[in-house]
Amino acid sequence: MDQINRENVGELELAWEYHTLDSGQIQCNPLIVDGILYGMTATTRPFALNAATGAEIWKGESEGTDFFSTSRGVSYWEDGDDARILFTRGPWLYAVDARTGKPVLSFGENGRTSLKAGLGETSADKMVISNTPGTIYEDLIVMPLRVSEGDDASLGHIQAFNVRTGALAWVFHTIPQPGEYGYDTWPGEVYKNTSGIGAANNWSGMSVDRKRGIIYVPTGSAAPDFYGA
Repeated sequence: MDQINRENVGELELAWEYHTLDSGQIQCNPLIVDGILYGMTATTRPFALNAATGAEIWKGESEGTDFFSTSRGVSYWEDGDDARILFTRGPWLYAVDARTGKPVLSFGENGRTSLKAGLGETSADKMVISNTPGTIYEDLIVMPLRVSEGDDASLGHIQAFNVRTGALAWVFHTIPQPGEYGYDTWPGEVYKNTSGIGAANNWSGMSVDRKRGIIYVPTGSAAPDFYGA
């Protein structure tokens, strides 16, 4: 970057261009690891490119019906020779081999695990997706969620999944349950998600202090979050 300055920036030329061959909105912020660029198409198909040339290395397979949802990118995890890309499509968290794009079949059920795993039974028929990449800490991925903003909102608990197995590792209840800190500041039955109250979710992403083992999680308000006067 020290080769680019105010005197020569106007001389920059396009080096390469990659066509995803689908249409829609791309909000992806790519990752580059060891010279490979990882990103997401508008129809939530992950891909890997040679970052120097733009040549495609792999692109994820469609599941038959492409899922149109803004995706802001993917997460990367590695341990020795095991390197994985984690991404979401609909209510699912997927893991694929970073080198080939093939599903990691030992992760969850044949390569995917449900984002509803720790949200309780009331989330079964409600919208739960994730537009934002999860945050990696050691062998965990902590997931942001997008839920409805109306009275049909699922609970927005913070969930961590084991990167190796896809198993739910822990859940933090943003709407506290009986015996948890802050429970007395909410109406008594709200935590059950049966009275039209939900959300309090993280949708924008998180920051992690790896040295101290602390994750910082901003949330939105409980839903419905419209004034409605």
